[in-house]
Amino acid sequence: MTENAPTPVDFWFDPLCPWAWITSRWILEVEKLRPIQVRWHVMSLAVLNEDKDIPDEYRQMLAEAWGPVRVCIAAEQKYGAEVLGRLYTELGTRRHHEKQKFDRAYYEEALTAAGLDPALADAAGSTAYDEAVRASHQDGIDRVGQEVGTPVIEVEGSAFFGPVVSPIPRGEAAAKLFDGVVAVASTPGFFELKRTRTADPIFD
Repeated sequence: MTENAPTPVDFWFDPLCPWAWITSRWILEVEKLRPIQVRWHVMSLAVLNEDKDIPDEYRQMLAEAWGPVRVCIAAEQKYGAEVLGRLYTELGTRRHHEKQKFDRAYYEEALTAAGLDPALADAAGSTAYDEAVRASHQDGIDRVGQEVGTPVIEVEGSAFFGPVVSPIPRGEAAAKLFDGVVAVASTPGFFELKRTRTADPIFD
């Protein structure tokens, strides 16, 4: 890497998660103000929780979560990882802002808006992509450990879950949070910083 090259920031996401969506919009704010380049990867809450004792309602929701991660992997395999960022934006906007369901129209609209083949919507119902979903998920988890959710972020060898924040930090507030998160995550021996959430996801 040259001296002036941006620092890679690897970001693992599941389109289902509203908190990951907020964090993803935050990191795009940071990208405007800090010399970083976000590289997007798929992880899966369905995979993360498949062996856990969770409520039936949540398990049913996670069953529906296979669709969007399969579509993301299908797009990555056809076009390359560079398309994941804009596809995630289209999927997330429709899911979290417009409250669309994970149905055929949802996938086709998002793929078309991202400039990708809408026929990739077929992947949502195909288990052919599950091995690749699991491999991408495991890559992220291996960097940070099991007791996490989405997103997972890695910056220069320091990986962490989160930050979980609401609403989306903008401008210099976003950059300041990034500086602090990276400073904490890169501290040898640091493991955890947490407090109870007192607000719902705010997407504005």
